[in-house]
Amino acid sequence: MNWINYLDPLLQGVRVTVELTVYSTVLGALFSFLFGVGRLSNTTAIRWLSVSIIEVFRGTSLLVQLFWLVFALPIVGQMIGVNLSLPLIVAGTLALSLNIGAYGAEVVRGAIQAVSHNQYEAALALDFTPRQTLWRIAIPQAIPEMMPSFGNLAIQNLKDTALVSLIGLSDMAFQAERLRNITQDSTSIYTLLLFMYFGMALVITLLMRLLEKYVSRWRFRGG
Repeated sequence: MNWINYLDPLLQGVRVTVELTVYSTVLGALFSFLFGVGRLSNTTAIRWLSVSIIEVFRGTSLLVQLFWLVFALPIVGQMIGVNLSLPLIVAGTLALSLNIGAYGAEVVRGAIQAVSHNQYEAALALDFTPRQTLWRIAIPQAIPEMMPSFGNLAIQNLKDTALVSLIGLSDMAFQAERLRNITQDSTSIYTLLLFMYFGMALVITLLMRLLEKYVSRWRFRGG
């Protein structure tokens, strides 16, 4: 096996994969809170907008979403006279983050609704506004419950980054396919790629467990 010879080209794709994973996971977490809290909003327009976004991105293929942003969105822009072409790294990050945000929104919603009703009654007795109750009582206690699911979503997001190779971004999957076309050594290349993804997933798991341990102290503090 020529693993040593293959390692350098594959490592060139690591930077793109790591950037996509970090950017889309962080942005996806933000979208998760926006859509999740929006779904619980008392304002009908905000609630229905959040529900619509969640259902569209959960109910359609990530690959199709990615292709739409790269190939269809610029055509829509031409029709309305606006340049909507996105750099490939931006399109990839946006597709991944909206997708993970849609799934994460349900995690946020479920965790907030799982907070004990007694906590809401105590906040009402203290004359908290609904916004204060949400951000100072509900969310700090809900976040520890979200962490295991968010960890799974972050790992899934890492694996989903391989799809960006189909739009020409030089991530690890793209580099692996390029090497395979040159060498025809599928076994060595994709075995090495498996180990690389597995190693990155282990790093994410460790980081999420550390973060979970850190935020678990909020469980009984209520902010």
